[in-house]
Amino acid sequence: MNLRHTLYLLLTCLSLTTSTILQNGQVRETNYPDTKIDASLYNFQSFPPNSTELSYKGRWDSKYISWWSAPGLKFGFTGDTVAITFGNHTSNGVLIAYRLSDLDWQFTNISTSSTHLLISPSTPGINTTYPINPHTLELRITNWAYGLQISSIHLAPSASLIALPNYGRKIEVIGDSLKIEVIGDSLSAGDLATLEGLSSYAFGLGEGIGETEYSITAYPGVCAADRQCWGNARGMVWQWWYTSDTSPRAGELYGGEPESWDFGREEEADVVVICLGTNDANEHNQVSEEEFVDAYRRLIMGVKGVWPGTKIVIVSLWNGFYANGNSYAQAGAFTQPLHTLYTTFNTPSYLQNPMLYNHTTNSTYTTNTPFEPFVYYFNTTGILNHNDISPLYHPTDFGHVKVASHLMAFFRWVLGWELRNGGRMVQSGTEYWNDVGEY
Repeated sequence: MNLRHTLYLLLTCLSLTTSTILQNGQVRETNYPDTKIDASLYNFQSFPPNSTELSYKGRWDSKYISWWSAPGLKFGFTGDTVAITFGNHTSNGVLIAYRLSDLDWQFTNISTSSTHLLISPSTPGINTTYPINPHTLELRITNWAYGLQISSIHLAPSASLIALPNYGRKIEVIGDSLKIEVIGDSLSAGDLATLEGLSSYAFGLGEGIGETEYSITAYPGVCAADRQCWGNARGMVWQWWYTSDTSPRAGELYGGEPESWDFGREEEADVVVICLGTNDANEHNQVSEEEFVDAYRRLIMGVKGVWPGTKIVIVSLWNGFYANGNSYAQAGAFTQPLHTLYTTFNTPSYLQNPMLYNHTTNSTYTTNTPFEPFVYYFNTTGILNHNDISPLYHPTDFGHVKVASHLMAFFRWVLGWELRNGGRMVQSGTEYWNDVGEY
């Protein structure tokens, strides 16, 4: 391992313990309210974690433990009080964002095996009953390496939970760092962004596009190829089919036998965004181009196999910048192989009799049914500039916003999606400006 990546891994570990956020070179205050309470002092109406009114976002296992990047929980409720008891598998100190209805994100650190009061009669907006009625509570986990375990939900006496309908659009983003599914590595997970998962381009896309369910299946350091990369025991071509991620806490709980993900528990993604390859391209991990392409191909064929109606977007890799004389140039990685994958999946010969991948049997098969084109290519060249990459080799918050904004435009103009956010907060902590209006 070279010095650069030794430093990166060291600072990543430190960031999980100190949580220092630097904004324009200055330390941002992170003294979030302490919401922990003694539940025995309250008169609650309580509900178990398997209540049908609860909508879990992203991947949660059978023990109601969260995994991957920015998983969440959302539900409607009556009354003026919401508290949640978190189990012993909750990462102590994990930072969550939560909000009442469509009001701004609030933040608090959660303690293991504790109860936290998130909504009370003094919460701003609790007495406002329009336009959203009943009130909703949504929470999202910011830390990609940490998780929650839901033990019970508590409301005011005689209050009730209310099931909320899912949005009609779904996206998934698969990355290293309609339903949107995002599959990726650290770039998608928000590694080293100020609020990690909630500062990532993947979250910005899912929230920013509006009225869309989204899931971010991403973890820092993971390769597309099924090999150990930066401490991740398996690659995404294997891990995507399982509920838990490649974190140490997943290894401690499940070892090498994680729970399989039940793709039938929710509707298929309309669009899957894949951003993988920066870790495969690093010489430390010794992944050949052939191995990377084979894994990426099987991942595309496997996603299409479980979700026949989905569209898949391949994201090209910016892979940082370098000084080029008296200017700068974008490095890129696997540029031609990724574009070749895109063109291969769009050839008439493939679309006439498509080949798909079955992870359970680790084999391919033909459908004998023609497909319409379903693979798209999102070229990131020219979106980021060298100063959009932090000293720790990942996008700054502003860099993530730029990628998310261009992806939203891609969804609008290429895929035909309407933008439906309506104005509610997406990113928190981005309100800084020059307050000198006159000279």
